[in-house]
Amino acid sequence: MVRHCLAKDGLVKCVFGKHSFAECSAKFVVFTALLAGTLVFLPRPTFAQAAYSPNQLLPLPQTAGSLPISFIVRGLEPSNRTDNQGTIYVATIRGVPGGVDLHRWSPVIDGPPNANGTLPFRYLGQPDGCGIFATGCQNIGIAEGGGDVDIAVNSVTLPGVPNLGLTSLTLAPGLTSTQSVNRGHTFSQPNPVTALIPGDDRQWMDGIGKSTVYLSYHDVSTFNIHVQRSSDGGATYASGAGEAIDAATFPAAGNVGATATANLLGNIAIDKSNCTASRGNLYQIFTAPNSATENAAGNPMRSVYVGVSKDAKAGGPVFTFTDHKIFTGPTGKNMANIFPAIAVDKKGYVYAVWSDNSKIYFSSSRDQGTTWTPARIINQGATLGMANVFPWVAADANGHVVVVWLGANRAGDSNNVSVMAPCASGSTTCMANWAKWRVYAAESVNGNEDEIGPLDPAVFVQRIASDHVIHRGTVSTGGLGGSANRDLGDYFQVSLDPSHRANIASSDDHRVHPLCSSVTAGHCGVDDPQTLRLIRANFTRELRPIAGIVTSGACFAEK
Repeated sequence: MVRHCLAKDGLVKCVFGKHSFAECSAKFVVFTALLAGTLVFLPRPTFAQAAYSPNQLLPLPQTAGSLPISFIVRGLEPSNRTDNQGTIYVATIRGVPGGVDLHRWSPVIDGPPNANGTLPFRYLGQPDGCGIFATGCQNIGIAEGGGDVDIAVNSVTLPGVPNLGLTSLTLAPGLTSTQSVNRGHTFSQPNPVTALIPGDDRQWMDGIGKSTVYLSYHDVSTFNIHVQRSSDGGATYASGAGEAIDAATFPAAGNVGATATANLLGNIAIDKSNCTASRGNLYQIFTAPNSATENAAGNPMRSVYVGVSKDAKAGGPVFTFTDHKIFTGPTGKNMANIFPAIAVDKKGYVYAVWSDNSKIYFSSSRDQGTTWTPARIINQGATLGMANVFPWVAADANGHVVVVWLGANRAGDSNNVSVMAPCASGSTTCMANWAKWRVYAAESVNGNEDEIGPLDPAVFVQRIASDHVIHRGTVSTGGLGGSANRDLGDYFQVSLDPSHRANIASSDDHRVHPLCSSVTAGHCGVDDPQTLRLIRANFTRELRPIAGIVTSGACFAEK
């Protein structure tokens, strides 16, 4: 559909089409008008550069346990959420059996931002609580989880306090769940047998309303993606269940035999809009081979799928999913670079991102996940042709999308040691020549545009969000089975606050650990590959929202 727009006083006024005058001035990048049979291209609008705060380390104890042998504490794979009151939570893992850690900043109770824009985060300890181990966190340094963590926030208006749900992974027996109703000051007794199926991996969470939370995870047997619903804020997950890989897709994506590739699950997202048709929909993204034949043969995961549930919101004990393909890459291409991610904005538009280890792909849906725009590459400038991994996406308003990822200054597979981390035997300085990684963010205020070709495309503004090199060398995208460096874990996340500003937490290992002289004696040089590194979450946020965000407009499904 051609947009009919006119330029007037430096703005663009739509004569026909779905946008209002104000929306056009903010959202359109390439405009077309048919004026007396002439095709006219109007200028791009300018986007104000949204500055990021100085990166701040979220502190943790150096070691865990008071026995003669103690554990080195790490802060890996930060999950972050921002609730509707602006409270930010960042959860990190120590690894099994170390448990997880939680930080919080709340504008309601934790004081204003610091003068330089950083936030006075409060460390809340280990929510998986050491549970049955009582004082085990302090004495022996172990907890009930620590393999993976995710969190979910619910919504209430002040003076109410939004619920916070959290799960931690132990693999066997499975998932540990807990919740807080007082902004993380205390948590419920952890439940170490949350999952309906024992033997689980890589859980994700999202919440809607006052107390509804959904949890998705793999079972290590069939590799289907199980989804459970909690109606009590994440204390238990017994009010409903479903499987995100439907019967038609399972032959292409399930564990169908000894040589099967199966799938890689990304996060689960709930439509939290007020759209009558779509509010409460569930969207579970995953990658898998393109067909049953390719799966059985052990071929790469070159297709990206989404499982959509429209009946989970009805509250029944069993809900169903229907799967749709988002994208299929060339034969032999692998899209299973940890992790694909999905988000929904406040008008019901759905967004997906994934990586082939070099390109960050983006696609959107305006019909509740049934059809998707042609995938496009959104990383730009110096990142083109380089290694780019760990994409994540958040969305709000009407088409406002933020995509983050980890990008290197070097081309090649992020897992390739000879390319990313060459080192002569015995060298104590070779890290000086290793690949350098930073956090990137690409932001759009019209991410829900669907035109093909040069007409009305979504435009992304790319920035570097980290103010230093956060990592050098290889980055593993193979999970537990990967052979490359896993100091950063497998992902990081972005969330959006009520003012539409991005909050980003990522793992970082650029510092030398204070205990290096006792743990890696003789190897404490900053460029020495044997030096013990301090692995912690770093946080940064947009100091002001990007210009042009549109909050008005009807839901697409209701037009």
